[in-house]
Amino acid sequence: MGHALIVEDDVDAARMMAQLVANEGFSAATAQSLREARRQMALQQPDVVLLDLRLPDGNGMALLDETDLIGNSEVVLMTGHASLETSIQALRYGAADYLIKPVSAKQLHSILSRVMKPSVLQDEVRSLHDDLARTGRFGHLVGTSAPMAQIYEQIARVAGTSVTVFVTGESGTGKELVARTVHDLSRRRAKPFLAVNCGAISPNLIESEIFGHEKGSFTGAERQHQGFFERAHGGTLFLDEITEMPLELQVKLLRVLETGTFMRVGSTTPQETDVRVIAASNRDPALAVSQGKFREDLLYRLNVFPLELPPLRDRPEDLPLLVRHFLQDIGQREGVVKRATPQALERLAQYRWPGNVRELRNVLQRAYVMSTGPEITEQWLPRDPAQVAAAAVPAAQAMPVALSGNGASAHAAPSAVRMIEVAVGTPLAVIEKQVILATLDHYGHHKERTAAALGVSLKTLYNRLKEYGL
Repeated sequence: MGHALIVEDDVDAARMMAQLVANEGFSAATAQSLREARRQMALQQPDVVLLDLRLPDGNGMALLDETDLIGNSEVVLMTGHASLETSIQALRYGAADYLIKPVSAKQLHSILSRVMKPSVLQDEVRSLHDDLARTGRFGHLVGTSAPMAQIYEQIARVAGTSVTVFVTGESGTGKELVARTVHDLSRRRAKPFLAVNCGAISPNLIESEIFGHEKGSFTGAERQHQGFFERAHGGTLFLDEITEMPLELQVKLLRVLETGTFMRVGSTTPQETDVRVIAASNRDPALAVSQGKFREDLLYRLNVFPLELPPLRDRPEDLPLLVRHFLQDIGQREGVVKRATPQALERLAQYRWPGNVRELRNVLQRAYVMSTGPEITEQWLPRDPAQVAAAAVPAAQAMPVALSGNGASAHAAPSAVRMIEVAVGTPLAVIEKQVILATLDHYGHHKERTAAALGVSLKTLYNRLKEYGL
């Protein structure tokens, strides 16, 4: 049986919480001040400390500074309202979670059901680092480069907390794998992990999919439907491509994050939810805010712990390890393990990988199928995009971008060369749109060749054209 210490200056509230804790199978002690809390902890080390922020003799945070006293106890902050500041405080001081007062039995049950000593999480992080040194893997991620080592350190730091994480990075860099690794290292690991691509669901259905709906709430709603927030209760909800979510739904998501409640479509009864949200986007969220595609207040609420994944081209030393990992995975499924020749690895190293790790996996899958022997050669591997572009487009038809100030061209060029003149100070979003549309027109609206020439994935190109209403 676990032991809980309730640090709360309201005697009635402390007594009520002690009863709720007892109902969950914990023994309970109460303290109305920091001084009394220190005495209680010296008498018996609690497994969990439910800590009020406002106490007669100081701020509850002061107790978290006394690491020798806290020891191996899990700390849960209690506050009158959920806020961005509370989340940041919880992370900074190492608290595992926080409760919104008045505390309900359902809230408390969710917290106590996932109590785990900090030392257990620390041991698991050490085990993952041992696996990294031995196999080059950290959870669901592969790579030993310096950029990835920094990512692993951030994951290990944030996984044991309850704060929201915002993962950014280009398409194909592994944002969902980051989310899964965070979930697997968290206290919520025994509960569901659900991933939602906000850009892949019809705008007419996305609210119903996320929040659920009541029977008869709209045409075709023949039964009650539980949304992702209900199905992920107690676990983690990964909202991929969050910047593609309709603005009217962003308002409702913000309310869920702030209050922990939502309503199904067609219902007037609030539902409580206990879900950790991890959001992701392949777009710059600040740029999406400036373009009116993403709410600024929602960005602040989600971006408590930002985590930016590096593109594959910025960690070339991981390429051989990734190639070996994918070929082993494919070989286990197909029954025959193949390896890449040194020449094949050299060809792969020359490629820029606009589609990142996802593109690498797909390229190796195709090369595996096309290779008849036990080795993957360079025959079926992509060439350097610069060489592809040079072969596909005559030099006289190239399309440099001329930057100009005060109406003057920044560099001279032959009159036969197609030019795009951009005034100094033009917003980057405007320049990007002009270059994308001009390149698309140049290639006769052939999207694959356009994406290759621009050095982006086809998905990224489609996303941009969707933004432009094309």
